[in-house]
Amino acid sequence: MSFREGHYFSFDENKNNKVEENVHQEIQIAHYTSEDLSKLWLKTLEDGMHGICFSMYENNQKPGDIIYGEQVNRRIQILKPYAKWIRSFSCIEGNEHIPRIAHENGMKTLVGAWLSDDLELNEKEIEGLITLAKEGCVDIAAVGNEVMYRNDLTEEQLIEYIIRVKEALPNIPVGYVDAYYEFSHRPRITEICDVILTNCYPYWEGCPIEYSFNHMKSMFESAKHAGNGKRVIITETGWPSQGGSLKGAVASHENAMKYFIDTQKWSKQNDIEIFYFSSFDESWKVGPEGEVGAYWGLWDKNEELKYQNNL
Repeated sequence: MSFREGHYFSFDENKNNKVEENVHQEIQIAHYTSEDLSKLWLKTLEDGMHGICFSMYENNQKPGDIIYGEQVNRRIQILKPYAKWIRSFSCIEGNEHIPRIAHENGMKTLVGAWLSDDLELNEKEIEGLITLAKEGCVDIAAVGNEVMYRNDLTEEQLIEYIIRVKEALPNIPVGYVDAYYEFSHRPRITEICDVILTNCYPYWEGCPIEYSFNHMKSMFESAKHAGNGKRVIITETGWPSQGGSLKGAVASHENAMKYFIDTQKWSKQNDIEIFYFSSFDESWKVGPEGEVGAYWGLWDKNEELKYQNNL
């Protein structure tokens, strides 16, 4: 997900949003030394996450490259101690290894079929998703990711794909991933989904870090309201550790640590299912999202845990 014109943080609007009470009180960076903040971040990570988004590509790799199981397995071993669930984004070009290896290691999976305007590739993705599910490797199926934002397909086309997967996999929850506001804007898609899979990014709306936690919660509540009682999962949320700023949102180590701590404690204390974005920094994202795109990982591009130099 990246910046979307017309969707940005407004203090006046945000302060009037009603957000459900919860038991987590967000942390204040000013109250922590750099070392103490790093210690709290590490403790929060070691306490475990519900889920994490799998970063597939090493340096000099990009989507379209074929990735082999050895690379996937190495990264699964790194993530396994910290997360119960793994989210994958595609079912081809080596991405099919992710749910298989995750299940072999006792992890649950939210498996996505990547849909675009390439209808031939879409067929491969849908068939790959169905195949993985029939192997027993899929706990939740995601049919498409931010397809409506990119205008790659029509609503009718996307709904047909969702129905097709639901009919093939009647015993697995099936949903579609997009930004929180799309589920109120597109009720036909929301209605067909078994589960609401929402991306919530205060950073990409230019939200200053001091308001980001409450803004993220208001995003979740928007998707929850649109879902009208359906299960709602935050499929992506995170904060970049470097790469500049967007309006009032600043990418920094301190802000990334704060955002991670707040979201994870809120998730645990209120039984909110979150897939944190992301696991490893990926250099290829510099192109699509600007410099900041490469720095969303909890681990760097060399698979080293971040923020250890502060300890």
